[in-house]
Amino acid sequence: MDHAGRTSSRGDRLYDFVIYAILTVIMLGTLYPLLYIVSASFSDPLSIVKGELWLLPKHVTLGAYEKVFQNRDILIGYRNSLVYLAVGTAINIMMTTMGAYALSRKDLRGRYVLVLIFTFTLLFNGGLVPTYLVYKNMLGLYNNLWVMVIPSAVSVWNLIIMRTYFQTSIPYELQEAAFIDGCSNVRTLTSVVLPLSMPIIAVMTMYYGVAHWNSYFTALIYLDDDWRQPLQMVIRSILIREDMGSMTGGEGESLVEQQLLVEGMKYAVIVVSSLPMLLLYPLVQRHFVKGVMMGAVKG
Repeated sequence: MDHAGRTSSRGDRLYDFVIYAILTVIMLGTLYPLLYIVSASFSDPLSIVKGELWLLPKHVTLGAYEKVFQNRDILIGYRNSLVYLAVGTAINIMMTTMGAYALSRKDLRGRYVLVLIFTFTLLFNGGLVPTYLVYKNMLGLYNNLWVMVIPSAVSVWNLIIMRTYFQTSIPYELQEAAFIDGCSNVRTLTSVVLPLSMPIIAVMTMYYGVAHWNSYFTALIYLDDDWRQPLQMVIRSILIREDMGSMTGGEGESLVEQQLLVEGMKYAVIVVSSLPMLLLYPLVQRHFVKGVMMGAVKG
């Protein structure tokens, strides 16, 4: 028995070692690109081009960041993305919460039919061209800032997750007690349901916020004016556009110098554009895991 116990303990230790080794390799594979980008943003672009940079910055300089914050297009794109993030996420949370609460109510007639209709839109859509024509000709959303927030006001998947949270994590007896005390549906939602829903609201804020911040395809299709473009479109321009002088603002700089500046700006812009999401996550992290698990779709 003792021998078997020692064998089992040795096997457990070997198993733990293998698991930790695999996780360490995955962690390093995930962290290295991030560290490389941060290091490259502080390094001399010539060192990047020569391939001298491996992990730590080479010939530290803030030139790339200076050019980023001097670039008018980047600052305008940053402002636009923050506006789309704030307005869009607020609309998302409000619409998703109201829809999920209604669908979670047992006394709502036809709620299963509504869920079926909503789920249908997850599988089928009208296609890009009909959607484009509807947005432009019927809704007047073409080249309009509302095109960035109104069409994506509700994610059906997030709606189902939040509805499941309301059904499984908030006792229905609390809502019944609120109705007995004379509360309306609105008062029940705001005074009973929402105070108990901070975990799932944190999850939805993270999901919607990341989606808005990373969104560029909608702007690519529906926005013409440069001053309406989000930051992701500006980053796309920096990565693929040929007009390097307009990106670096480099009157009098040689073509080689402009190319080197753009090489450094690529990494600096990535770092700057990632900051809002890196700051958002710690604010919602306390509720995030709990909300994901409790709001998971259950069979």
